Amino acid sequence: MTPPSPGADPGLYLDANATEPLRPAARAAVLAALDLVGNPASVHAEGRAARKLLESARATLAARLGARPENVVFCAGATEANAMAIHGLAAGGGIVIGATEHDAVRAAAPDAVIAPVDEAGRLDHAAFAACLAAHRPTLACVMAANNETGVLNDIAAIAALCAASGTMLHVDAVQAAGRVPNPDYLAQGASSVAVSAHKLGGPKGVGALLLAADAASRLVPLVRGGGQEQGRRGGTHNLPGIAGFAAALDAAHATPRPDQRPDPRLAALRDAIEAGARDCGAIIAGAGAPRLANTTCLVLPGLAAETQVIALDLEGIRISAGAACSSGKVARSHVLAAMGLGDLASSAIRVSLPWNAPADAPARFLAAYRRLAARALRKSAHVSTSAA
Repeated sequence: MTPPSPGADPGLYLDANATEPLRPAARAAVLAALDLVGNPASVHAEGRAARKLLESARATLAARLGARPENVVFCAGATEANAMAIHGLAAGGGIVIGATEHDAVRAAAPDAVIAPVDEAGRLDHAAFAACLAAHRPTLACVMAANNETGVLNDIAAIAALCAASGTMLHVDAVQAAGRVPNPDYLAQGASSVAVSAHKLGGPKGVGALLLAADAASRLVPLVRGGGQEQGRRGGTHNLPGIAGFAAALDAAHATPRPDQRPDPRLAALRDAIEAGARDCGAIIAGAGAPRLANTTCLVLPGLAAETQVIALDLEGIRISAGAACSSGKVARSHVLAAMGLGDLASSAIRVSLPWNAPADAPARFLAAYRRLAARALRKSAHVSTSAA
């Protein structure tokens, strides 16, 4: 699902993991960049002004995400960044990926060995280490935060396992960047990290691949052209998008959290939603693991996810069922299946609070959700009566 069109009833938007609402600072940065005439590759005054803005944005991403500026490669989004890492670093070698990785990773590495997760959705470290030992892959791909459940992986520990086996680690940090206090995955041992602007309140259609020094020297470009990005990714820069990306990332980290705790405001809203949903009979997928503050995956037995999405949308509540990848797609989640939920996987919805979620979000959501739960209860009672 995507946010309502301008002028439409906005309802209550709780689908931030599909795309965050645009932050005001990002909007202002995009508009200002649109007024720059020059191409960053040109050497005249207008080109130099565009280049200055480009490199300023690059420096912002590097500082916020723990990379060196020269090893920040801008691209069209996280799907491209993931593909760039997989095809540009593995170079035909073996690949191991986690069982709950995003479809962008799964599709880019269709022959990868799949490492299992535990019931809470975290990568099983013992099984992962066994995969590394048995297959000796060139590259492993593990997401920092799951897009459906918000479950966080211990990237430092996973990177240590990769280092011990001589395997590079690519981290899909799309959902973590802007939401985790210090997403410094390169410092934790990753070789590359994919990030996306629109998942943290920036514009759609722009992302970046962050590279460690060893990976930067061996990356084979997917897109060749005019030598942009030090020859790592050809094509004229999306300067307005890049400017908005940097501004959104700055805004997302404007309030420092030295205690490393997740956003307390969003965590409180999520916890209120989960408490009310449990009272309705819902199961919280991944509740036993550390999770993003803004995300909950609610399983309501007996009621299909598609039915829930449509019913809530009619009441002005915008949520989704899993990843938002193709229009109208509501399918059984491979993430929840990997976590062992079985048939319950088809009854799960994702509620993901945006950065500007209102304080009354839990009350408004739960008012509609309770009606859904009552419907499921009536359906269950009818089935039981018919069976008798």
